[in-house]
Amino acid sequence: MTVSQHSNNKAHTPIDFASIQRLTESEAQSVDQLILEELTSDVVLINQIGHYIINSGGKRLRPMLLLLTAKALDYQESNHHLLLAAVIEFIHTATLLHDDVVDESDLRRGKDSANAVWGNAASILVGDYLYSSAFEMIVRTGNMRVMEILCKTTTAIAEGEVLQLLNCNNPATTEAKYLEVISRKTAILFSAATQLAAVIANAGPAIEQSMAAYGQHLGIAFQLIDDALDYTSSKDQLGKNLGDDLAEGKPTLPLIYAIENGTKEQADVIINAIKTGDRDSFNAVYEVVKATNAITYTEQRADSESQKAIGALSNLPDSEFKQALELLARFSVQRNY
Repeated sequence: MTVSQHSNNKAHTPIDFASIQRLTESEAQSVDQLILEELTSDVVLINQIGHYIINSGGKRLRPMLLLLTAKALDYQESNHHLLLAAVIEFIHTATLLHDDVVDESDLRRGKDSANAVWGNAASILVGDYLYSSAFEMIVRTGNMRVMEILCKTTTAIAEGEVLQLLNCNNPATTEAKYLEVISRKTAILFSAATQLAAVIANAGPAIEQSMAAYGQHLGIAFQLIDDALDYTSSKDQLGKNLGDDLAEGKPTLPLIYAIENGTKEQADVIINAIKTGDRDSFNAVYEVVKATNAITYTEQRADSESQKAIGALSNLPDSEFKQALELLARFSVQRNY
């Protein structure tokens, strides 16, 4: 599938993600260097796994959001934006390590997952190390508001993980319950990244709330498109196995919508697949998802969240960085990986 095949974005020109990255290129290099410095440990396995995950690719979207927002707000006081960008990436990486163990995944960003290489115990413990290191770095800011936001963020992520676990193999999960999961599990870290930039820039409560809302809506849009891509992309594009969510019994939005809007026979195909975590039924499930327009619905819901994210930027001063944040919101729903 190409970008133009998203039904709700056919008229949009494909967005050059690399051109957005270039706006924070020098800062991103500093963040990468800081990450490598902070990963240094006299415990060899920590270095090995940490470097394996950090250097395994990925868009570095969350730290880039923080850096772009800081630039949009003309932050110049110190290097706290670099420190917090590294913190956001550490927290994100820790969640990936834990997620892959919980989900029993063996592929991450097109490579063997850390737990597939070193085992579950090592992955969990190194994830814990990354969390602890992140909070050591947070303390260096000396900013209680920053600490408060990140404490609440990591708590919400953990709650989202548990809620997702409760929803697994449960085809009765509603759209509202699913949105609650992804709001806590995924979107909250996007929101923290953009909100933290407003905090350190002393932008004031109104801008802080707007930037938190921007990140939240963007994160939801991003996850919803991930849901859709599980049925429209390829293993090579996604860097993970197609049908992983189905095999884990996760009722994502395309499945929830298809159950609610398909015939009884169609609904039963998906209900049974969710209950049993049956990857072998992926093709049959895909046919139902396609026939019920569940992918289109999911894309439309994502587009709505993307538009809300763009709307939350209205009180930012005009700049190339604000424009980049708008483009990222559009990119989140146009991407095919």
